[in-house]
Amino acid sequence: MDQVKEIIKGIKSGQTAPIYFLMGEEPYYIDKISEYIEQNVLTEEEKGFNQMVLYGRDVTIPEIVSNAKRFPLMAEKQVIIVKEAQELARTIDQLESYVGQVQPSTVLVFCYKYKTLDKRKKVYKAIEKTGVIFESKKLREYQIEAWLKKHLTSIGYDIEPKALAMLVEFLGTDLSKIANEINKLTIILPKGTQITGEVVERNIGISKDFNNFELIKAIVDRNQLKAYKIANYFAQNTKNNPIVLTMGLVYSYFSKLLLYHGLKDKSSTNVMKQLKVSQYAIKDYEIGFRTYKMKQVSAIIAHLKDIDLKSKGVGAQAMPHADLLKEMLVKIFN
Repeated sequence: MDQVKEIIKGIKSGQTAPIYFLMGEEPYYIDKISEYIEQNVLTEEEKGFNQMVLYGRDVTIPEIVSNAKRFPLMAEKQVIIVKEAQELARTIDQLESYVGQVQPSTVLVFCYKYKTLDKRKKVYKAIEKTGVIFESKKLREYQIEAWLKKHLTSIGYDIEPKALAMLVEFLGTDLSKIANEINKLTIILPKGTQITGEVVERNIGISKDFNNFELIKAIVDRNQLKAYKIANYFAQNTKNNPIVLTMGLVYSYFSKLLLYHGLKDKSSTNVMKQLKVSQYAIKDYEIGFRTYKMKQVSAIIAHLKDIDLKSKGVGAQAMPHADLLKEMLVKIFN
């Protein structure tokens, strides 16, 4: 993210702001910026007397302000980091008076996770004028592949499309979780290595042959034997392969395939924009377009909704996952 780079670049050059208000739904970048400040603004010798980590549930705004107003000891700066600052949401307006008269030698950092400060508030406008406000927005599912590939490239690794899809499916949209798993791989893999499906399977525990990515690919290719093998594996390993996730992903594919059928402009750029998919997924929609007619897709979507209700016990007795998955494939391949 460009703003993150700019903030870190400013800190590296010694141009620290008196206050950093880091907020938003995605904690990954909030942690990255606060960790960088914690590790790099002061020297190890200066940190003992001049660096303080507080927690929102344990302090009040007046206590934070009192600490922020003091002068550093044998250093040019002091750093105060307030973690879990969202716990102070009800009283955050009290910060306005300090922001109007900040202590220039203090670097005050608020980690305000999972929430945002109302932009209409006076305190927001005051911080915006005096310091740095950073909003960390959660990435959409279709943005994760591009983010992960860019992240890997930045640290010297490549990844094949299949392995990329496996990681996104298994790890979801939690950037911290994704980064932690990637860190595990970088410990054992030299820079310049291409991360393959085999590497992911061996080190992260995702089956390269039996996963939702491979199931959807089998459905797209109308490879019935492979699809039924994967469904059988899922039925025997329900804990790691919840039917809710499988149904959701299959439904998502056919819903987007229906949209694809309706697109006049089927260029890669427009498909990515309209369907909210990565460039690696476009081929699946091109093949699906040739394999499944529009009426078939509409009928499949209706069947999937019915099976989803059955999986939740609506209108039918609870059915085993094996039977539901089999019914799903029968309706698709009919």
